[in-house]
Amino acid sequence: MNSKNSRSFGRRISTLLLAFVLAIIVWVSAVTSADPNEKRNFQVPIDVIGLSSNLEIISNIPNYLSLTLVAPHSILEQLTKESTVLQAWVDLSELESGTHSIHIQYQIPSRFSPVRIENVEPATIDMILESLISKTLPIQTDVRGKPPLGYQVGNPEWSHDQVSISGRASLVEQVSTVRAVLSISGIEESIERNLKLTPYDQDGYTVSDITLTPGDVTVFQPITLKGGYRNMVVKVVTTGQVGEGYRQTSISVSPPNVMLFSADSNLIDQLPGYVETTPLDLTNAVDDFEASLSLDLPDGVSVVGDPNVLVQVGIAAMEGNITVSRVVEAIGTLPEYQALVAPASVEVILYGPIPILEALIETDIRVVVNLAELEKGTHQLTPEVIVLPKQVQIESVSPSTLEVEITDVGETANTPTAQP
Repeated sequence: MNSKNSRSFGRRISTLLLAFVLAIIVWVSAVTSADPNEKRNFQVPIDVIGLSSNLEIISNIPNYLSLTLVAPHSILEQLTKESTVLQAWVDLSELESGTHSIHIQYQIPSRFSPVRIENVEPATIDMILESLISKTLPIQTDVRGKPPLGYQVGNPEWSHDQVSISGRASLVEQVSTVRAVLSISGIEESIERNLKLTPYDQDGYTVSDITLTPGDVTVFQPITLKGGYRNMVVKVVTTGQVGEGYRQTSISVSPPNVMLFSADSNLIDQLPGYVETTPLDLTNAVDDFEASLSLDLPDGVSVVGDPNVLVQVGIAAMEGNITVSRVVEAIGTLPEYQALVAPASVEVILYGPIPILEALIETDIRVVVNLAELEKGTHQLTPEVIVLPKQVQIESVSPSTLEVEITDVGETANTPTAQP
């Protein structure tokens, strides 16, 4: 081929290559216009893998990895719909206790392409790992307080005497004692309790976020009476009757039981299960009252503490009901009007203490209708019953509604006039 033909062939090849490049540019431009590139942020959960069973993470770590991706709109839409395919993790395999800077790994499936990663936040995590350890300590038991006078305390029986402490090394090493505390103040009988164990450091402060095995212990604490002592119920002895029309509603004694002592244990063992007071006279009592009484004790027996007891007696009037009839009083009538009430009288049933009911007089009970501001005409009104003793209650009024006719003074009405 001569030089002229060679130049001609070269020109044709150049033209073909240029056309091919232009075609690619046109194709890319068309694809980009139809599916343009966009930027979008994804929050990917961070998984922790490979953590040894004898280590614990004690620092805060982020829950999500922020990935900023640039890709065609269609791919980003598909990633959004299938966001769980994005993965991020930190691998703690073969790490020991201490502080570590760990690279966050992540993965985008290859089927999502093309994708460009523009930003990753955070890229690394500073993580503190601490060893998990355990140790065993004896349980320090503490019985606090005393039972009442006359009782004695035996040796307690504990379900466990040692405890295993497990958790982070820095916390477990702080624990110097583990205690169980039982309070027996005021206890008068043997008890069994389930007590929580509490760990303390050397300064007496509690240590948290550790595990105790067992977490609690059971203790049986014997508490018994000493020889010659006996706890007895107090029985109040009464004489006489309360006033007529009254009744006794209650009687109480404080304290309800007392501790007795005798140097002769046989003597105190022969007593019944109670001790009586000296007699309390209720004759003609009509109100609540209290009295200080001594105890009726045999020779050789004494009370431990105060020899007297306080007795409180409740007295209340017996209750019943009575029916009374009262003329209805019209009040509040204007001077130029007169009032005629039908019926002129009503029956009232009253309930209350019988002595008060029996002592009622005519003026203690009134039945009125208030006509203030009422005009002439016929009115249906409810009467008001006024009872002076506060202890008396109104059970019913019959009739409960009255007809009142208001007319001019001197005018004849159809209703009989109420008598004053």
